Amino acid sequence: MTRVLITGGAGFLGSHVAQLLAQRDDVELVVTADLRARPAEDGILSVTLDVTDAASIAPLLREHRIDTVVHLAAIVNPGKDVALEYRVDVDGSANILAACVDAGVKRIVVSSSGAAYGYHPDNPEWIDETTPVRGNDAFPYSRHKRLVEEMLAEYRKTHPELEQVIFRIGTILGPDVRNQITALWDGSRILRIAGSDAPFVFIWVDDVATAMVRAATDGPAGIYNVAGDGALTVAEIAERLGKPLLTIPAWMLSFALRAGQLLRLTPHGPEKVPFLRYRPVLANRRLKEEFGFVPSRTSAEAFDEYLATHPGVTRNLVR
Repeated sequence: MTRVLITGGAGFLGSHVAQLLAQRDDVELVVTADLRARPAEDGILSVTLDVTDAASIAPLLREHRIDTVVHLAAIVNPGKDVALEYRVDVDGSANILAACVDAGVKRIVVSSSGAAYGYHPDNPEWIDETTPVRGNDAFPYSRHKRLVEEMLAEYRKTHPELEQVIFRIGTILGPDVRNQITALWDGSRILRIAGSDAPFVFIWVDDVATAMVRAATDGPAGIYNVAGDGALTVAEIAERLGKPLLTIPAWMLSFALRAGQLLRLTPHGPEKVPFLRYRPVLANRRLKEEFGFVPSRTSAEAFDEYLATHPGVTRNLVR
C-alpha cells in the first residue's frame, strides 16, 4: 500500500493528482503539502510545508511513513522574482531530495519541463529524452529546470535506492490555466517571429495528472517527455483563434523588448526571443511505449479543449 506526499498539493495540478490517488485501492494515504492548506477531503490529509525549510521535510515524511513523493512545488508564474524562484525550484528540490534519502523514501516523481532542454537554434525538430538537457542561462526558469535535472542525475549515481520518475512536460492546458504561454493568445494579434514556425506541444491537465498517478504507483521509473501527439505552429494557433498574425524579425523584437524593459514598460527582455523562436518540440514515443501511457488528447485536441473552456480568448475575431 503506497503512502504518497505531494508537494505543491494545493495547486491546480497537485489537486488533480491528489484526488485521483485517493480513489485508488492500492494507495493507503495521500498527504498534500503546500504553503496553503487544502479544503478537507475524504482520503486526503492536508499539511502546511515550505520546501525551502529544509529541516521540516524529513520529519514530516517520517511522521506519515511516506514511501513516495510527488514533487510539484514550483513558482506558478515565473519571471517576477528570480531569487525566490531559485529558492523554491532549485533549493527546494535539493531539500526534498535530501529529505527523501534521509527518511527512506522509495520513489520520487518530479515535474520537470521541456524548458530543461532549452531554447536553442540547433534543437532537433523533435526532441526525445536522449537529447542533452542544456537549459538557457538567460532564461531563469529554463536554467533552474536544467540545474534540478543535473541534481537528479547525480542522485541516480549516489542514491540508486531512490527511484526516480522525471516528467519533462510540454505546455499544460486546462480549464483553470492562465500563464505566460496562454497570455500570448490574449491580444488582438498573435506574435510570430519571421522565419520561425515555433511549434507548440500541448498536454491536457487531466492527462498529466493521470500519468503522475501511474508514476506514483505502478509505473516504471525513468525519464519521459509528456505531451500530446503532434504540434501546432503559431500560424495554426492563430487560425484557431481567428486572429491575424503579427510577423516581425527577431532583431526587431529584441530591440523592442530591450527598449521596453529599459523604460519599465515590460518585465520581459531580449531573452524572450529564443523562447518564442526555438520551441522544444517534445516527442512522446517513450511515454507511450515504455511508460505505458497514451494521452487522451493530441496537442491540437488539447488546444481546442482550451478554447472551449476559455471562450473569451476568441472574442476579438477578425471577420
